[in-house]
Amino acid sequence: MPLALLRLRLRLRLLLLALALLLVASSGVASGQDTERIEGSAGDVLEDDPVGRLKVYVYELPTKYNKKMVAKDSRCLSHMFAAEIFMHRFLLSSAIRTVNPEEADWFYTPVYTTCDLTPWGHPLPFKSPRIMRSAIQFVSSHWPYWNRTEGADHFFVVPHDFGACFHYQEEKAIERGILPLLRRATLVQTFGQKDHVCLKEGSINIPPYAPPQKMKTHLVPPETPRSIFVYFRGLFYDTANDPEGGYYARGARASVWENFKNNPLFDISTDHPPTYYEDMQRSIFCLCPLGWAPWSPRLVEAVVFGCIPVIIADDIVLPFADAIPWDEIGVFVAEDDVPKLDTILTSIPMEVILRKQRLLANPSMKQAMLFPQPAQPGDAFHQILNGLARKLPHHNLNSGHKVLNWTQGPLGDLKPW
Repeated sequence: MPLALLRLRLRLRLLLLALALLLVASSGVASGQDTERIEGSAGDVLEDDPVGRLKVYVYELPTKYNKKMVAKDSRCLSHMFAAEIFMHRFLLSSAIRTVNPEEADWFYTPVYTTCDLTPWGHPLPFKSPRIMRSAIQFVSSHWPYWNRTEGADHFFVVPHDFGACFHYQEEKAIERGILPLLRRATLVQTFGQKDHVCLKEGSINIPPYAPPQKMKTHLVPPETPRSIFVYFRGLFYDTANDPEGGYYARGARASVWENFKNNPLFDISTDHPPTYYEDMQRSIFCLCPLGWAPWSPRLVEAVVFGCIPVIIADDIVLPFADAIPWDEIGVFVAEDDVPKLDTILTSIPMEVILRKQRLLANPSMKQAMLFPQPAQPGDAFHQILNGLARKLPHHNLNSGHKVLNWTQGPLGDLKPW
């Protein structure tokens, strides 16, 4: 049999399988909105209440480190790094806040290192470490608590592409490494990848910020059928920063486009339509490939809109992994296996798809991925506090000798800010 005919038969078989999945999946959860609680310890962790389990002291810094930055550029409030701003606002009115530093379990330094933006809205990576160093120097010279532990009972929100490595390109982030002054502190960050220099042991991985109110206004009726098999909107190539095309997303996004741009099962494009959120709610699978970093807001959007996330990012460490059963709600595809995506997805049994949809329909799952204003029980703010509470009591706060080197790091980082 000619090779072309074999390929046509295979494609028709995959199309028929996908159509069958569409019919079953769109008439399953969509019609009844059945949900399933997460069983075992993960479900218990997801529903934990941190109040009464820890106390946090919020340093009062000069407004140049936070509020003035937002006043200067309000784009900081809506970009995917905005968790650092809303975490500060949440803590100021939270029941776990203490105004007595002597009774605090944790100390929080409200510094907005992603709020100094380029005209295109990207954080200026070479300024961020200087802002952070300056804030730490201020804290250490005005209160005794940093010097007492060299920051071991302090936490920082660092939502950059590669966390406290403070660069958007992986090669340069690895070269920089984590800011030396944060060596003993706990980092709350979106970046997560196993065995990576930019992921410090003991860090708390969080979802990127996605605007809750905006997403809420785009909800479709729950009975809306899921008529799209695979959905993705975004870049496949970044010609401006990666003209040769082999570095961005480690080639995974390019592979998606080259292999499936003409596949009828895949609704993929660089266009970002006004119906983007609605389209995700009409889809069974939503691709969540790596970009410059392994994470993106698509992960949040997929979970919130009940679209099974197809995670294409080798060795990714996902948000709140002790509370959210990612293996049960998502599909993991190795970057090298992208050319087989159609076969992989059409081979998933229907009962597995339906269970993933039931888990995704659980409101507590969606809530854990969002930073709503005002805060709500079980949301991402509370998941962060749960993570901090589970680290108590602290161990080895006083190592007996100093480990931080205040003059360590690139010369550009040592310039005053």
